[in-house]
Amino acid sequence: MNWRRPVGRRRSSLRRLLRSIGPELVSAASDNDPTNVGTAAAVGAQTGYQLSWVALLVAPLLGVVLMIAAQVGAVARDDLQSLTLKRYGRGVAAVLLVSVLVVNLITIAADLQAGAAGIGLLAGIGSRWLVVPLGAALAGLLLAGKYGQVVAVLRYLLLGFATLGRHHQTVASAQDAARALRPLAGSLAADLFAAGLVTSAVVALPVLMATTAHVVGAQFGWRRGLSEGIGRARGFYGVLVASVGLALAVTLANISVIGMLVAASVIGGLGTPIGLVILVRLARDPQVMGPQPISRRLAIAGWAVAVIVGGFGLLYVIGPALGTF
Repeated sequence: MNWRRPVGRRRSSLRRLLRSIGPELVSAASDNDPTNVGTAAAVGAQTGYQLSWVALLVAPLLGVVLMIAAQVGAVARDDLQSLTLKRYGRGVAAVLLVSVLVVNLITIAADLQAGAAGIGLLAGIGSRWLVVPLGAALAGLLLAGKYGQVVAVLRYLLLGFATLGRHHQTVASAQDAARALRPLAGSLAADLFAAGLVTSAVVALPVLMATTAHVVGAQFGWRRGLSEGIGRARGFYGVLVASVGLALAVTLANISVIGMLVAASVIGGLGTPIGLVILVRLARDPQVMGPQPISRRLAIAGWAVAVIVGGFGLLYVIGPALGTF
């Protein structure tokens, strides 16, 4: 019996499987962007592990959202912005669009600053003049690279993620955050933190840029997607470049990197419930889902996530005025 042929087939199948893995990993990893890293640094440096329980709360909430989104995508075969436009009209779709754009632009600005700060820490130079080159380089990657090439580059960058320690101190800059890691990493603290910032920014920013262009394209019915050539999707790529330009303008506000990252997280917490509410409604809508709507239990869980996320966002904003924080 020839054993080489089955082994060869298995190896070939494995190689095809490994080559096919990429977009889903990049998309998932992009959520671990500098806004989350910076917020964790600022909070963790002051409270240590006292808020570790939040991870136990967030994980199932994220799982609920992913389950609902996956079922809607699998059944309706369309994106959230397009479904909202078709089902509820331009008014509601415009509200969703604005909520996504505000969150994305602030996050892009924050992540660009963070990535530049990381490069500055590694190179030992000021980061202020690195923001524009970083934004231009990433926009160029999306404009010049083919979809498969972009995914391949970002996929291998996932190996560069790092983590933060604690030092019970106030974190107001990238340098402060690096010092918070020193008890765990010693003299390598700054380099580890800087590498993590750069990696998370470079992975997250292309996803944020492309997402911003995609939702605008969906609202106006343009050709969209990184698999489209520039000549066939000029509006899509125009918005992609414009999003970087607007984000760079925000960085001129001279807000500290950590302050910008925390602000982006808070704004995201306020804007996200809008999309969650629309997502759950679409997931239970028979005109969208036909005979396969999500279960009542999953819908209730989805509403709970929207209330929890929105509630915590509002509490963070009005808490100081009420003396809660």
